[in-house]
Amino acid sequence: MRTDIFDFDLPPDRIALRPAVPRDAARLLAVEGDGMRDTVVRALPELLRAGDLLVFNDTRVLPAQLEGRRGDAAIGATLHKRAGLRSWHAFVRNAKRVRTGDVIAFGQDVSAIAGEKAADGSILLTFTGDEPVELLLERAGRMPLPPYIAARRPADAQDRTDYQTMFAREEGAVAAPTAALHFTPALMEQLAARGIDHATLTLHVGAGTFLPMKADDTDDHVMHAEWGRIDAATADRLNAVRASGGRVIAVGTTSLRLIESATGVDRIVRPFAGDTSIFITPGYMFKGIDGLLTNFHLPKSTLFMLVSALMGTARMHAAYAHAIATGYRFYSYGDASLLLP
Repeated sequence: MRTDIFDFDLPPDRIALRPAVPRDAARLLAVEGDGMRDTVVRALPELLRAGDLLVFNDTRVLPAQLEGRRGDAAIGATLHKRAGLRSWHAFVRNAKRVRTGDVIAFGQDVSAIAGEKAADGSILLTFTGDEPVELLLERAGRMPLPPYIAARRPADAQDRTDYQTMFAREEGAVAAPTAALHFTPALMEQLAARGIDHATLTLHVGAGTFLPMKADDTDDHVMHAEWGRIDAATADRLNAVRASGGRVIAVGTTSLRLIESATGVDRIVRPFAGDTSIFITPGYMFKGIDGLLTNFHLPKSTLFMLVSALMGTARMHAAYAHAIATGYRFYSYGDASLLLP
């Protein structure tokens, strides 16, 4: 289908540059049945039912944006997918000045050797030395803010906290699972008191999530791959919740995509470990989830296509038009929507 079906106009001042404080004070647009309701994230316990299960992504964002030099050329690199113990695929700024075998010095005694260029334009970087790459990044890297924020302000020390969820545990992401940024320990206690439980899985979000849709038709789009894992105990919990009449609510499109990747046509979630490049567009039959909490997404993006598949394209255009008209804040640091088909 044509990608312009998923286009809409978004005023630049709707893009949030900082998160709400406190996090659960963010606005929430609940879309259920034929109606919409304006509320806030901290009201979530009243919007869900006892027996529901929220599923969070426990990936931890690495400071994966690096600035360096190759000779007299300034080089920028944003890591996007691990390729080995010391190797990452990276999107490189000024890549025309980098050849295979070149050493890029990123400062703070951090350097990497450039490898071959991949089909998606990324370059394989292999870090030198013996220190774990994670320690090198902590020393020389910056938080990889999404391009629509980074174009308007630089990353700073506050982003080290703001761009990490309370569930962050498994290091490997270069973008945050941003729907979970809205949750606080106090909100989790209130949800538990109402009989609403939670589980975690891991999907390491890559910088490919921000790549623009260049194809005019969804059939021509190649989806980026990301590594994820659902262990057997978590798969059993998700299946048990649905068997007992509860709903599985994915927190974020990353959690949703991994659950759907792990679910068979029999609607049974199975353990999963590996890459997923699932691309969800209208017409897709959801098998593993019953709802989604997510932020507001880019026009013509794969994520707006996903929410349109869940709720209907016309309904999501109406919901986004309402959000824009009433001042909701968009994207990674923005407000949230609760989508219950």
